[in-house]
Amino acid sequence: MNAPPPSSQAQPPSSQSPSSRRQPPPPEPGYFTFQRERIHRLIFHLGEVTQLTVRTARAMFRRPLEIPSTLQQLDSLGVKSMGIVAVTSLFIGMVMTIQFAFGLRRFGGVEYIPRVIVLSFCRELAPTLTAVIVGGRIGSGMAAEVGAMNVTEQVDAIRALGADPAKKLVLPRVLAAVIVMPLLSTYALALGVFGAVFISATQFDIQPNFFLNSALDSVKLGDFFAGLAKTPPFGFLIAIIGCHFGLSTTGGTEGVGLSTTRTVVAVSIAILIADFFLTKALFVFQSS
Repeated sequence: MNAPPPSSQAQPPSSQSPSSRRQPPPPEPGYFTFQRERIHRLIFHLGEVTQLTVRTARAMFRRPLEIPSTLQQLDSLGVKSMGIVAVTSLFIGMVMTIQFAFGLRRFGGVEYIPRVIVLSFCRELAPTLTAVIVGGRIGSGMAAEVGAMNVTEQVDAIRALGADPAKKLVLPRVLAAVIVMPLLSTYALALGVFGAVFISATQFDIQPNFFLNSALDSVKLGDFFAGLAKTPPFGFLIAIIGCHFGLSTTGGTEGVGLSTTRTVVAVSIAILIADFFLTKALFVFQSS
């Protein structure tokens, strides 16, 4: 009786199919790839903001005028921001007075405190500090409000009804921010000077009459208008950036929170960059 031929040893079948095997995680992008993607996103956002600016400018000349919405935004952006402007400008004025007093006292220049404080507030502190602080508040509020409308498809409903979201949502906020920022800056200047006068009189024996006369002798009207001229561009940047991030919000409530965070960062950086170029342009204009 012949023996059966020896069979080759069979390999055990794999317990998992190739398609069900766990794939290795994708490699993390390198440093230059990550930076390139960030630059691409920055360029994309700049393009979107530019397009939104053009659409808003065109909507300004189309009827009907959004007067009721603009008045509502003036109350929301201006009146409700007076509290935070009052507290910050008042204490900044007092802190700056103490810092300059201790610094100038070493060189016997205490009498220069009023001139330095008021000039700093007129040209830089009142417009820029107010824009950064108020911009974080109203810019994030715009992003949250418009973003919530976007994720709940209310913006799509506006488009379906034949209206332009740039006119209905963006234009009233831009106009209100441009109008209200000079008023808030003047309000911050007055309270900052008041805080400086109070600390000078109570701690450094500088009488209010001497403080105001010394400040008015050195500070010109052009210094006040140089600082005031920065505020409308600041208001425009706050509103257009907040509305841009609101209109580009996706992902529900998590996306709304992310848009508000990005708005605060973008508004602060944009104001500081714009402040540099506006300051250079104003100095060139005043010196010519």
